[in-house]
Amino acid sequence: MSWAGGAATLVVRDITDQSGDIRSFTFAAPDGAPLPAFVAGSHLVVRAGERTNAYSLTSDGTAPTEYSISVLRVAGGNGGSRWLHDELSVGDSVEVIMPRSAFAPLAAARKHLLIAGGIGITPMISHLRAARRWGRTSQVLYVHREVSPAHLDDLAALSDGADCEIETFTSRDAFISRLATALRGQPVGTHLYVCGPSAMIDGVVEAAEVGGWPRSRIHAELFGTDALDPGEPFEVRLGSDGRILSVSSGVSMLEALETGGIEVRNLCRQGVCGECRIPVTSGTPLHRDHYLSDEEKHAGDVIMPCVSRAAAGCTLEVPL
Repeated sequence: MSWAGGAATLVVRDITDQSGDIRSFTFAAPDGAPLPAFVAGSHLVVRAGERTNAYSLTSDGTAPTEYSISVLRVAGGNGGSRWLHDELSVGDSVEVIMPRSAFAPLAAARKHLLIAGGIGITPMISHLRAARRWGRTSQVLYVHREVSPAHLDDLAALSDGADCEIETFTSRDAFISRLATALRGQPVGTHLYVCGPSAMIDGVVEAAEVGGWPRSRIHAELFGTDALDPGEPFEVRLGSDGRILSVSSGVSMLEALETGGIEVRNLCRQGVCGECRIPVTSGTPLHRDHYLSDEEKHAGDVIMPCVSRAAAGCTLEVPL
């Protein structure tokens, strides 16, 4: 099958309910052909009706013939999750963009401590698949609402016979208490990965840093733009005509550019796909994407305007 421009049309092979508001979707090539491999923690960008959203892959990335994602139905979201839940059926065709690595585990880590909240368990499933294949030690702390667990069967299967400890919680207080002891009891060389609601991530990262964890061993993944804070207002100067555009709090730089009549190619609008990447000629970006490498972020000469902003008190100049 063809992946022209990194995109392809796949067919829905299976739809399974994980819980009342979480549903899993499995896609395959129409002719059953192999799909591009991907590393653990990757996203699949899916065109969901009029929206294009990125979702963590839960399937095996080694020689895959299927891609699987799990989607939380968000009643007040931008409509992508509702379209997937309400409009998509087995046999339908869906346009997707080739998987992108965004939250990959480090193969050299001595141990992988995986902490998830709610639908944030999805990238951890692929992490566990990788840890099992590599023969690495892993530990999972998963907190969820009692009525909305996801992938509990996968957690049990992937830990069976592996060097893996799984702990699940429906009580926030019990989770926080266990987190404190878990952070203190890890061997040197452990890497921490956390995914879930922003408040939970902030709490886990802060607890780890207070506990002396090096920042280089703490890895966090947020849920797209809904998980990001509104940010401070800033300005963008256009290199083409010198115009200055104001970017308000809660408005993305991409939206401000579009309102100003500037067309920027984009797809996921969640900082994953890399489509909206543009150069920066002046100013300091505040990077909040999952696409640019650490080196590219440090260089500060490009930005993903769908999620990233300007550093405090800074005006960005772009050659548009």
